This record gives sequence, structure tokens and C-alpha cells, in this order.
Amino acid sequence: MDRAGPVGEAGRVSAEAGRVLPRQPYPAARHWLVSLAAAGLAAAVTTTAAQGSGHFHWWAGFVLIPGALIAATGGPLLARGGGRAFAGYVVACLGTLVFAVGALLMFGVMGRGWPVMIILPCLAVAGTYLWRPAHPLARGLHRAAALLALAGALLGGTFQLIRAGLVDFGDTGWWGAYLMLAGVIVLGNAVELTRHRMPYRLQAITLLVGPAVISFLLGLRFLRGW
Repeated sequence: MDRAGPVGEAGRVSAEAGRVLPRQPYPAARHWLVSLAAAGLAAAVTTTAAQGSGHFHWWAGFVLIPGALIAATGGPLLARGGGRAFAGYVVACLGTLVFAVGALLMFGVMGRGWPVMIILPCLAVAGTYLWRPAHPLARGLHRAAALLALAGALLGGTFQLIRAGLVDFGDTGWWGAYLMLAGVIVLGNAVELTRHRMPYRLQAITLLVGPAVISFLLGLRFLRGW
């Protein structure tokens, strides 16, 4: 008769399971195939669309295809996670930016689509907010940078709408609104830092409040035409 009881039996089962179950291998080949397939599909769709538009510039493929391959290189690193995910994100964003340049050249719309070169880098910086630092001060500064990048993407989107002829602000200093928004973002992060007890807190808040007030007042000046 087994005198170990249920606890002993459970311990033996757990130990045997730990010895029997092998470690699952990382499916690197599958991630590479999916990433390369997505890159190839994006390049093929873009090329086909450019040919159908009547403004096809074949030589832009020498920019488009390398950009797609660079972006595909970052995909498996992103899927793996851990410390390599950030490196994969940077590589994927760089490849996407090169791909976008190739697409604009292939369609022959660089003169109208240049605001995309503002939007994409800003979105890439804003996306780094997924990797937030642990220290409150570093996290606050990083959050401010990410939100400022998001505001930059909105500014690029406004430029794109103007280039497309969808909006027209005339001679007004409309960009002052984005300077005011930047000031509000920085000031909001300075206020958030007051919740944390940490060294150099007052110095960090002071360094944030000063530029925030200046940016807000400059934006108000441009917006009101003073």
C-alpha cells in the first residue's frame, strides 16, 4: 500500500511530467516564411497598382523590394518577443520607411506624398511606447516623446490633406495648434511626475514645464497671428 498519499502521488506525477514533456522548439522557419510571404505580397500589390495607375516607374523596384526584404527581416524577431522584439521593431520600421519611399517613387507622387515621410517615422517612434522603461522618470520622458511623435504624425497627416487639396487653411498660422498641443503633452507628463517619489523629481519637472510653457505660448502666437 502506498503511504505517500495524494500529495506524494501528485509530486511524482509532476516530476515525471517535467521529465517527459520536451521543450517546444521555436518555429523560426514558419515565421520567416510568413514574413517573406507578406513582404512579397505587399511588393506585388504595390507594383500591380502602380502599373494600373498609368504612372508606373519600374526602376523604383530597386528601392521597393529591398525595403520589403528589410521589413521582413524584422518580422521573425518581433514574433520571437523578449529582448529581440525591440530590435525587430526597429528593423521592420526602417524597412517600411524604405518601402514607402519606393512606393511613392513607383507611383510618381513624391511631390504630393512627401508628408508620408513625416507620418511614418513619427508613428514608429510613437510605437516604441510598448517598451516602457521601469523607472518612473525614464517612463515619463519616454511617454512624452511617444506622445509628441504621435502629434507629429497628426501634423504630417494635416500636411497630406493640404497637399491632396482636401483642406485649405489659407494664410492662417494653423500649425500653432500643434505647438500648443506639444506644450500640453509635455506639461501633462510633468504633472504626472509629481505622483512619484524619486531623486531629481523637481529638476525633471522644471525642465519639462519650461519648454512646455514656451511651446504653448509660441503656438498661441502663431495661431492668433500676434
